[in-house]
Amino acid sequence: MAQVKTIDFPEPSSGVGPSASPQTPHSKRHTWLWVVVAVGIVAGIWYYRSARATSQAQDTNATAASGKGRSAGAGSFVVPVVVAPSQRGDLPVYFNGLGSVTAFNTVTVRSRVDGQLIKVAFKEGQFVRQGDLLAEIDPRPFQVQLEQAVGQLAKDQAQRKDAEVNLERFKLLFKEGVIAQQQLDTQAALVGQFDGAITSDQAQIDNAKLQLVYSRITAPISGRIGLRLVDAGNIVHAADTNGLLVITQLQPISVIFTLPQDQLPQVQAKLRAGVELPVEAYDRDDTAKIATGKLASIDNQIDLTTGTYKLKSIFTNSDNSLFPNQFVNVHLLVDTKHNLIIVPASAIQRGPQGTYVYAVATGNIVKIHNVTIAQTTGNNIGLSSGVDPGELVVIDGQDKLQDGSKINPTTAPAAPSVTSIPPAGQLAAPSDAKTNGQPSGRAKGKSR
Repeated sequence: MAQVKTIDFPEPSSGVGPSASPQTPHSKRHTWLWVVVAVGIVAGIWYYRSARATSQAQDTNATAASGKGRSAGAGSFVVPVVVAPSQRGDLPVYFNGLGSVTAFNTVTVRSRVDGQLIKVAFKEGQFVRQGDLLAEIDPRPFQVQLEQAVGQLAKDQAQRKDAEVNLERFKLLFKEGVIAQQQLDTQAALVGQFDGAITSDQAQIDNAKLQLVYSRITAPISGRIGLRLVDAGNIVHAADTNGLLVITQLQPISVIFTLPQDQLPQVQAKLRAGVELPVEAYDRDDTAKIATGKLASIDNQIDLTTGTYKLKSIFTNSDNSLFPNQFVNVHLLVDTKHNLIIVPASAIQRGPQGTYVYAVATGNIVKIHNVTIAQTTGNNIGLSSGVDPGELVVIDGQDKLQDGSKINPTTAPAAPSVTSIPPAGQLAAPSDAKTNGQPSGRAKGKSR
């Protein structure tokens, strides 16, 4: 009987058979691990290359920006600026001080007689002229005194006439030897006594008339009346301290101000030479000019506590713009610097090389010019050297400039003439040329 061969097929779950490969769960885990590692390497390379590309781009931009900045001087970067032309002219020299307006005359009007105030003939704040009626005191008591004095005078005149007639009779009797010399002398003395009484009576009459004049109170000066101090109906006395009213003279008016003692010699020299120094009064903010006057006098001593001296100026004050006790800033014009090159104050720059400006050259290229400041007045500076008349200087945008920078200039509006319209604010005196225009410490009140 033939032998039958059989073939055993492995079960699917066994994983063994003639065509099956020997793969275990351990080998599968290794495969997935290598896949993860490969993906991580690829991601790291990609991230590194991206970060490097970004860094190179930033470096390139920074290099380009710095290259533009370095090339500004070469003309590759145009800077917009504002320019103004320099001009030749004169600058005033001012001494500045703080002052107070003082009435030229101040009078407290008081009654010169005692009595009842029956009439007030003025209004508060009224402007009066010298001799105008202000008030009236009851004149009846003084009228009675006048009549009494007149009556006494008539009585004494009649008695003197009688004594004089008797004196003539006594003279005849004395010649005939009827009376003694003593009686004649006594009668003559009696006539002299009546002469004295008549003179006294006349003085009493004059005094009564004067009291009547004093009962009408008139303005002793022209000026402005303040607030009324006494109302009608009150009894006033000549010994009252407050008075009836106060009159202040406002036209003209004076301003008392102070300056540092270091400025005294220059002011005295001008006064000795007979120069009339103009004085300008500005408001509290030192921006608006109120009035213009002239220097009148200088005090005779220096205040030791402040190191200043007082000056008195006079203003016509025709428009009553100045008021007593008003605070003002005073500008005293003591000199004028002539033939200077005037530029705006904003054009001046300061650095290690000293004081300089950016001047516009051909082709809208700026050049640094060292300058010497001779005078500073408000927003204008006078130069003695460094800039030519008519040359354009940069007044705004200098922070982006250097020597040789190319600019896009815009011309500023023309400023008013310095000599015709003195600028408000802080006016200044000349700076020391030896310091190359650098401002030095000065006492308050002196120009910069």
